[in-house]
Amino acid sequence: MCGICGLTTPVDRGALDAMVASLSHRGPDDEGTYVSPGATVGLGSARLSILDLSPAGHMPMQSDDGRVTVVYNGEIYNHKHLRRRLEGRGHVFRSGSDTEVLVHGYEEWGIDVVARLNGMFAFAVWDERERSLFLARDRFGVKPLYYTDDGRGRLTFASEVKALLAGGLSVGPVEPGSLHRYLTFLWVPGPHTMFAGVTKLEPGHWARWRDGGLSVHRFWQPRFRPGETPDETASRRLREVLEDTIVRQLEADVPVGVFLSGGLDSTALAALATCAGDDPVTCFTIAFRAQDAALEQSSDDARYARLAAQALGANLSEIEVSPDIVDLLPRVVWQLDEPIADPAAIGTWLICQAAREHVTVLLSGQGADEVFAGYRVHRMPALANAAGRLPFSLRQHVLAGLVAGLPGVAGKIPGVSSGLTLAAHRYLAKMLAGVDLPPEERYVFYRSYYRDAELAGLYSPDLRAAVGDAVAGSEHLDYFAEVPTADFLDRMLYVDWKTFLPELNLAYCDKMSMAASVETRVPYLDNEIVDLMLTVSPRMKLRGATSKYVLRQAVKDIVPQAIVRRRKAGFGAPIRTWLRRDLREMVDDLLSRERIDARGYFDAAAVRRMVDDDREGRADNTYRIWALLTLEIWHQVFMDGSLQ
Repeated sequence: MCGICGLTTPVDRGALDAMVASLSHRGPDDEGTYVSPGATVGLGSARLSILDLSPAGHMPMQSDDGRVTVVYNGEIYNHKHLRRRLEGRGHVFRSGSDTEVLVHGYEEWGIDVVARLNGMFAFAVWDERERSLFLARDRFGVKPLYYTDDGRGRLTFASEVKALLAGGLSVGPVEPGSLHRYLTFLWVPGPHTMFAGVTKLEPGHWARWRDGGLSVHRFWQPRFRPGETPDETASRRLREVLEDTIVRQLEADVPVGVFLSGGLDSTALAALATCAGDDPVTCFTIAFRAQDAALEQSSDDARYARLAAQALGANLSEIEVSPDIVDLLPRVVWQLDEPIADPAAIGTWLICQAAREHVTVLLSGQGADEVFAGYRVHRMPALANAAGRLPFSLRQHVLAGLVAGLPGVAGKIPGVSSGLTLAAHRYLAKMLAGVDLPPEERYVFYRSYYRDAELAGLYSPDLRAAVGDAVAGSEHLDYFAEVPTADFLDRMLYVDWKTFLPELNLAYCDKMSMAASVETRVPYLDNEIVDLMLTVSPRMKLRGATSKYVLRQAVKDIVPQAIVRRRKAGFGAPIRTWLRRDLREMVDDLLSRERIDARGYFDAAAVRRMVDDDREGRADNTYRIWALLTLEIWHQVFMDGSLQ
């Protein structure tokens, strides 16, 4: 696990060194640079040592003849299998690192090596003989890779945008279309970024720079084949693949632990890890104070984590936090690079900072919801279709009235928290609002925090003109069109894989864990698990109201039944309380009329109404306010340079 970077002719060695230094949090154990003959290409690496801690794993790593030079970020889980194949073809290895598999793999198979890799990765290969630079990013984009191409033969790339800035990238104006997408989804869909001129190499893609030109290609395109794995054998087969996956992903020359939220996904990982080893598994969970979490849908993760740890005999470190959010938020925004308005990033950073004292690698349940259909949005089509069959008057007046009345009973139903009641209201109200939309547009609406027309009312005249008639969800609709014949559940999962998963969940998980110099692995995105699930029928993923059905069946004998039956509880933070209390002064300052007018993006009166409506209970604008607050802090950090 590392931070990598590079640039092409003319190579500025000082800029390359600065880029590596800016990535030191990603790789505190070792660093190195390489400049090719003639200074055509410069490569840099900051290394977090995981496999082969000796100097033999140093990067950039070169082939014996000097033809191939590699910098690499990630883990290749099938590196032992590939090593045996390569040794059988005469290759001689000098280290135990998986990086060397890339060196010899490229020598043997060229760019086709990328299709043979099972892992999470972003890497660059300079081929001195071919005079070409080869970049690649894993199937799901677990590891990030940003680049700039000036169109005049100069390419710069890095694991983080801040490295591009350290290398001399001039910050341009915010790209209006990306700003529009960010406000809609709380993150920017790839390949776009908020930085003009900075592009993400998309997941499952490779790029080649040669003769001053860059070409980008896709190497992985999933194909759903439901029914190839019969329903009656799906859970058994999944269990077998899960067990193999955990053995692969526990491999490390440093201590490994598990994120444990007390949900199905993380508990299953901990249980499988327990079965795979002889020693108790080390687990970490985070808990916010009950008074802080009262307005959120779930405040009992720690209780379930304790239950899981006790049942598994695991060693549990429970981290109760009451962070100084005013000071912490700008640091989180800086580490994220891109504005990502999900408070789960805060919890991830805090737990990784605490875990770093004990482990260097953490297994995470990220990706399970996207692979096995675990989100509420996956159940919404069935609910919306049922509601859509009701007479219009019944739906609009009776059902909508019942939903509207839910906030009034918050905290008054024994055994049901205020946060859960309010979450049910938000969910059902959103479902009803999208009933009459076509299925694909309805999915986009359910993933959104604004409709395009709503945002027009928030924008200043200048931004409204710059955005024009942009459709924030256009990429989502294009992805739906790539799998037109699949079952609609699988089509939703496919769009999740292309958008929500890499641009939100994996993005903040990578940035926040690496900010603490911790490698996070995501076993549910292992090639073998995903390839299997492509052959499993949708009814084994979502059966009635039961999400992740096949996973529940696969692990029901090793996971406590209370957790197998536990409802979905998102990993987040108590931002409703924070916005109303800890961050109240910051909100009033950073979203004041003076600052809004000076920035020029929004209508200050519309922003003030949003804040007042939220505080006075007329609307739940929590995430809209959080997005604006995050955006302003991001702008000050990266555009103004005033909070670094």
